[in-house]
Amino acid sequence: QVQLVESGGGLVQPGGSLRLSCAASKFTFSSYVMSWYRQAPGKERELVASITTPGGNTNYVDSVKGRFTISRDNAKNTVYLQMNNLKTEDTAVYYCRAQYRFEDYWGQGTQVTVSS
Repeated sequence: QVQLVESGGGLVQPGGSLRLSCAASKFTFSSYVMSWYRQAPGKERELVASITTPGGNTNYVDSVKGRFTISRDNAKNTVYLQMNNLKTEDTAVYYCRAQYRFEDYWGQGTQVTVSS
């Protein structure tokens, strides 16, 4: 059974940093486009960042450009989201997504709370 397991969320003060990880199993990770989404209370889920394969081209929502970095390690079947200079508006549940042709998988999410 395909699994995407996120980790690394937590409580951080404004201006702080967190690194999210998403460990994948039971599929050919290197073939999939990997993305991070987030959903804040009362809001729709939005795409935060994505990374292609094999070129590793990245894409970010404007609100995180210059602060977040997505990366992947195909040898470890893991995608990361480095989040720096966090703001209160970054508070949300963050989800990992894997896409390849008609296949589409989601993780269970990890909570990120930015608060003083």
